[in-house]
Amino acid sequence: MNFETNDFFKSKVLGHPSGLFVLFFTEMWERFSYYGMRALLVLFLTSSIIGDNPGWGWPRENALALYGSYTSLAYLTTILGGYVADKIIGYRWAVVLGATLMTLGHASMAFETQFFMYLGLFLLVIGNGFFKPNMTSIVSNMYKDHQDKKDGAYTIFYMGVNAGAFLGIMLCGYIGETVSWSWGFGLAGIFMFFGMLQFYFSQNIFGNVGLKPEKNTDTSAVKKTVDENGDKLNPFTKLDLFLIAIVAITGLLWIINDPMSKISEYNFFNFTVAGNPGDTFAIVSAVLIFVFILISRIIRYDRITRDRMIAVVIFAFFTVFFWAAFEQAGGSMTIFAGDYTNRSLEGASAMAFKVINTLITIVPLGIISYVLFKLFQQTFAKYALANIILSLSFVLIWGIVIWMLSRQFSATGTEVPATWFGILNSLFIITFAPLFSKLWESKFNPSGAVKFGIGLLLLGLGFGFLAFGSSEIPQGAKVASVSMIWLILAYLFHTLGELCISPVGLSYVSKLVPARMIAIMFGIWYLAIAIGNKAAGTMGGMIDKITEAYSLSTFFLIFTLVPAAGALILFVLNPLLKKLMHGVK
Repeated sequence: MNFETNDFFKSKVLGHPSGLFVLFFTEMWERFSYYGMRALLVLFLTSSIIGDNPGWGWPRENALALYGSYTSLAYLTTILGGYVADKIIGYRWAVVLGATLMTLGHASMAFETQFFMYLGLFLLVIGNGFFKPNMTSIVSNMYKDHQDKKDGAYTIFYMGVNAGAFLGIMLCGYIGETVSWSWGFGLAGIFMFFGMLQFYFSQNIFGNVGLKPEKNTDTSAVKKTVDENGDKLNPFTKLDLFLIAIVAITGLLWIINDPMSKISEYNFFNFTVAGNPGDTFAIVSAVLIFVFILISRIIRYDRITRDRMIAVVIFAFFTVFFWAAFEQAGGSMTIFAGDYTNRSLEGASAMAFKVINTLITIVPLGIISYVLFKLFQQTFAKYALANIILSLSFVLIWGIVIWMLSRQFSATGTEVPATWFGILNSLFIITFAPLFSKLWESKFNPSGAVKFGIGLLLLGLGFGFLAFGSSEIPQGAKVASVSMIWLILAYLFHTLGELCISPVGLSYVSKLVPARMIAIMFGIWYLAIAIGNKAAGTMGGMIDKITEAYSLSTFFLIFTLVPAAGALILFVLNPLLKKLMHGVK
């Protein structure tokens, strides 16, 4: 057992090293800031330019194009951030750098000017790239000598993710909608700053984990032609790298150009090829080149490795469709909540909402505060400053929560914020994740393809509720007042679908590919998620065109039928995928 893991397990909180809970709270505040801002972005951009809390009055298509590009780039930069941390600065400094950049990004957005908005989004994208992959890398390294505890550690860490998302959407969303967009964006930055400080001042708790990597002076690895199992290595050729560079540059320009060409006169692809728009030609060419690279590399491996990589690629392909629909949560579903849902409550229904909202806010926050107290008991003597900073952040959170709830109770009626519905995903994950974990460990544990298929079916069913709920909305309508129940049911089934796909997909990537190729295949996996996020913005941006030509119900029906068709294809492919996986379950 090495120094760092020995050091970790000297100080425990709830059976795990105290260092895990330092990461828990750091990740919690980062997710607070990410989801808090994301909940506001499209609403702010599309809100009227007049009124007590004016937005920018953008067309929905433009706002969703920017939203899709932002969320897509946030995943793409994780590949670069992970590489820089691995090779140059180490995990810890990558986390500190990422958190600092994101703090500055949220602060920039609070100015509500175009320059600072775009600067803020740029800083958030780069910061997320440094932060996101390296937090999980620290957790993985902490437990490398304690594999039996790793599942439990990731479960606790995942709860931090969802607790942050829950609080961020609720508080940033409420303040942004009811007080000021600037205060909502700024609040996200304040807690990101708290998270960075508490991590920085308590980082010695991690021992040697996450420090700058030592330079490798052993050149023998360069001469290797086979891996530890005797399988032939498959290094990148100069042609591979050249083509990858072309694809990366083209894809990046296309992602940036999509919103830029809509909201300004600048267009990188202001040309036509054989009658096709330049942007269409560019992205189709990039996709074809990428497919060529993928096929040319896969066929160079031995049969079993090749088959398993093909299985990963198939799962990644369907992952694109999942996220393209699921990420409507921050786009078209937010618009549906804001413009098409009856959020005004009176009398008994208003009081019922206030009581339920109070319980689902106070109870989780109370549990997290208890965890904070247990961490204090173990670490205050050595890391007093970090603990004081963390306690100040919780005092502020409790103050905001009490202010929000008292403000809601003092009002005669209640208008549910449009952003409030976003908290349902985190709430349902915390509720149902333990059940799904037990299910996957039972004798009823289905194969990977079946899990993915069930996830897509549940996702489609969620959109089916929205399609049914909006069926009475007239063609081309910009506003309506349908029941909240349809959004609640949609978020419930979307979350159940997510639990079948998101954690399961990452698990299969780690199981199906050799250790030496984990980084590359996770890169492809995150690329699939990035493509799905960008597709979410592009498809969501068609909401007005489809509503005007057909109906809002038709728009949501598309997101019902496409995932359902994907599920049926996966069920048919199940025997083939089992064969390709060669015994991996």
